Amino acid sequence: MNIKDALRSVQLGQEHQPPKPLMTPWGETLDKKHVHEEYPRPQMVRNQWECLNGWWDYCFVSATDIHQSFPPKSWDGKILVPFSPESILSGVERQLKPGEYLWYHRRLKIEHIGKNQRCLLHFGAVDERCHGYVNGKCVGSHRGGYLPFEWDITAYLHEGMNELYLLVRDDSEYSEAGKGKQKCQRGGMFYTAQSGIWQTVWMEWVPENYIRGLKIIPDYDGDRIQVEIDCLREAGKYTAAVFDGNQCVALETGESSVITLHIPEKKVWSPEQPFLYDLEISADEDRVKSYFAMRIFTMEKDEQGILRTCLNHRFYFQNGVLDQGYWPDGLYTPPSDEALIFDIQSMKNLGFNMLRKHAKIESLRWYYHCDRLGMLVWQDMVNGGGTYSPVLLCYLPTGVARFRKMKKDHPSITGRRDIRAQRRWLEDSGKTVDLLFNSPSVACWVPFNEGWGQFDTEKVTQRIRMQDKSRWIDSASGWFDMGCGDFVSEHNYFRKLTVRHESDRAFVLSEYGGYACRIPEHSTVENVYGYRTYEDMDSFSDAFRELLDKELKPLIEEGLCAAVYTQLSDIEEEANGLWTYDRKVCKITVNTVKKRKK
Repeated sequence: MNIKDALRSVQLGQEHQPPKPLMTPWGETLDKKHVHEEYPRPQMVRNQWECLNGWWDYCFVSATDIHQSFPPKSWDGKILVPFSPESILSGVERQLKPGEYLWYHRRLKIEHIGKNQRCLLHFGAVDERCHGYVNGKCVGSHRGGYLPFEWDITAYLHEGMNELYLLVRDDSEYSEAGKGKQKCQRGGMFYTAQSGIWQTVWMEWVPENYIRGLKIIPDYDGDRIQVEIDCLREAGKYTAAVFDGNQCVALETGESSVITLHIPEKKVWSPEQPFLYDLEISADEDRVKSYFAMRIFTMEKDEQGILRTCLNHRFYFQNGVLDQGYWPDGLYTPPSDEALIFDIQSMKNLGFNMLRKHAKIESLRWYYHCDRLGMLVWQDMVNGGGTYSPVLLCYLPTGVARFRKMKKDHPSITGRRDIRAQRRWLEDSGKTVDLLFNSPSVACWVPFNEGWGQFDTEKVTQRIRMQDKSRWIDSASGWFDMGCGDFVSEHNYFRKLTVRHESDRAFVLSEYGGYACRIPEHSTVENVYGYRTYEDMDSFSDAFRELLDKELKPLIEEGLCAAVYTQLSDIEEEANGLWTYDRKVCKITVNTVKKRKK
């Protein structure tokens, strides 16, 4: 596809045929009585919990009818939570349109409410705004479609049967909230919008004073970790124990909520050897299980004076893939935990050691699998803001040099003029850092991608740096480069791959490739979006290998520190995945790889 075709494909109002049904292997075999039943928060595990995924009642309500009845007098049918109503696996396949509301309902059977116990109701993610009700009383509200939240519903419960309702609204691209690449009228590089509950819902019982969160700070060079324990109220006694398998290697008890533990003869984490220590924390009556790893990310110069990305003080080239986390049958929600594992492990099998999680925050189980399997993660902040100009989206990727580096931000052209929207993005990005801080695999924060919603780039970079000094920051992936952060970060789809040197920043290709090869029987649409099109897998695979062998690999010696190929799988019109959208065909065949090695 040339630049004119790319520009034409993202024009507002272009008509696109609805995607045809397509199922992954895990969607085809899904047991709808047991959906995503794994504990959803692997770094804060408790024993007393109940998964609330499964069949809920639902109904769509117009804005004019929303105040007519509470609760609704009738329901449209059953929806399989945690799949969004737009998805095949939800059993609904209907879009929640801007201005509409979506009601959810299910019953909660409470056998016994213990003395001095509290019940927390957790939502992994709900897109985009919601209010919750238990037995007719409002228990809380939340906005933001990508971050987890919880409500203490103890005071609203009684023993026996209880009624839980959730009211959702999502205006998708017609609001300035974080939306990633969702669009009501999908097409080109934008995908089918989804809404409502899309991650696990669960309850857990905790003591009256309970642990709300942990912050685990590894000191790699000092052979120790610091654990900060956040309780609802100050506890009288705190304990932290570190385990290597069944052996306790460190134990500290005291009255301080900040505990330092020395790690003897530390075992180091890397993608090749992803060793994780187990961690058990107690505060008075509450206990949680967690984990951590000993590793460090630094920027250091090599013998030629070139700045390099180092893992555990050794240069580590990050061979990455752009991962947008879309599924044909579940949209934002993978059909199963096994599907999450497949994406990560399949990329490792192809020789990649990094995934750039693009325009989305995954469930915490995805990061857990990256931690334990050994896959580095570059995490994008979810973009939002107003409408992006087609020129911004498609003209700049051709590599017009004067747009690469700017002297000041231009929020008027990047869709971020609204001050309230800026504050909201800052709040959500801060919560993103807090949410993923303890994950060993997360190596880099990416505040802005290709200018989408970009503003105050230097201040934003400083803000993230103050919150987390242990990771790299790719301040502006692609453009507009304001000269801050750790990287000179370029997207190159149309030019010969090269390296651009700066003395105080390393060079990365944060996007490249984008080769398209559509496999008709494994595609949901006929249109093809990509930057170079191939008619069959052999030519695609050969071109991919030639790109890596002849253009990319020689640049590592010249100073290239990381490269992110676009992308892991096809998504609707984007046929530029290494896997087809249904994850049934890998376009880089084993025979082709073997042939290239001879």
